Amino acid sequence: MDARQSRTWISIAETFRALRHRNFRLFFTGQLLSLVGTWMQIVASSWLVYRLTNSPFLLGCVAFASQIPSFLLSPYAGVVADRHDRRRMLLVIQVLSLAQAVILSYLVLTGAITVWHILILGIFLGCVTAFDLPVRQAFISEMVEDRKDMNNAIALNSALFNASRLIGPAVAGVVIALFGEGVCFAINALSFIPIIIALMMMRVSSRRRDGKLRHALTEMKEGMRYVAQSIPIRTLLLLLAAVSFLAGGLQTLLPIFVREIYHGGSRAFGFVTSMSGVGALLGSLYLAGRRTVLGLGRMVGWATVGFGTGLVLFGIVNNTYVAGVVAFFLGLAMILAIGSTNMVLQTVVEEDKRGRVMSLYGAALVGLTPVGSIIAGASAGQVGLEQTVLAGGLVCLVTAVVYWRHYPSFRTQLRAVYVKKGILTEA
Repeated sequence: MDARQSRTWISIAETFRALRHRNFRLFFTGQLLSLVGTWMQIVASSWLVYRLTNSPFLLGCVAFASQIPSFLLSPYAGVVADRHDRRRMLLVIQVLSLAQAVILSYLVLTGAITVWHILILGIFLGCVTAFDLPVRQAFISEMVEDRKDMNNAIALNSALFNASRLIGPAVAGVVIALFGEGVCFAINALSFIPIIIALMMMRVSSRRRDGKLRHALTEMKEGMRYVAQSIPIRTLLLLLAAVSFLAGGLQTLLPIFVREIYHGGSRAFGFVTSMSGVGALLGSLYLAGRRTVLGLGRMVGWATVGFGTGLVLFGIVNNTYVAGVVAFFLGLAMILAIGSTNMVLQTVVEEDKRGRVMSLYGAALVGLTPVGSIIAGASAGQVGLEQTVLAGGLVCLVTAVVYWRHYPSFRTQLRAVYVKKGILTEA
């Protein structure tokens, strides 16, 4: 093996270094099929709602109902994640998600499905997801024994999510065209079995919580106070909330763009969504190959600029293939913003507050998406699809400008935390 090949293998090994930890390897393997099924259900749900109603507003309402529980319940979910066994909590969450997919599949395959069924089941899954995200993110620190590999595990988890985002919509488009949405939901139900088995096989040391348990509301307030007093954490969460709000609008309107602007079907919908997944996957792999969190604050700012620019372009194009190219860059920019934010947060947060901070991360990432969805649905019906997305892009660019204006102060505060944690020296 020559020197170039040796360097290539070393680079690959570095990118996937967190897989040397048994628990994370089990988790990663179990998630492979589960996340593909999840993305199939996301695509099938959007397509089913629009097929039943032909209403952009109702599409936004269903998205709002399924995601708003994350915003409402995430603060409490963070307290639970800091108190209890995270592996057992994830097991319960996977079983409940499986049950929801089974019920949804049965209703669609028997022809009994209505928008109200989708709405109620969406709310149920939203409540489950509100606990899933903070518990899952906080659990990463327990699966990876060597803290030097934790950020790599975060990036690999993101890469896996986006690889499934590439595969799931493409498969869903074909399955919907051949068999209908119900089969997508059935496949999703089956896909939870591997991750349930993986969680049962893990060997995780029990966490000891110092001190007595206090009232949940007291601990929620403590977590929010901690975030409010930390300029780096507060700034990143606010920026993430803005990006997620705008992304929610685009995700809601995408099926309508495909049908009304591009004159395509479920396969075209799967193509555009998959192209976004390709960009996100490459961004995740890039983050996984990084050895340090230094420079990620600057990357968050530039990624926000890229995402806003992509939204503006998406509001202009009127061709499926060009939209796919724009979606690629949107996916890349969004995952660089989200992934970088996650890595910095997990690095600077205190261990006893990890669950609560990641619950607010979940609220910013998922909780504001439904607000963006319902506003985008209403706006599209009043002022038009293209105008709604174009306006969202301009808002994102303004948000990026505000971030860059305050960046020197943010950078100073973040460097102080890095010095305190030994990531940087005083010099």
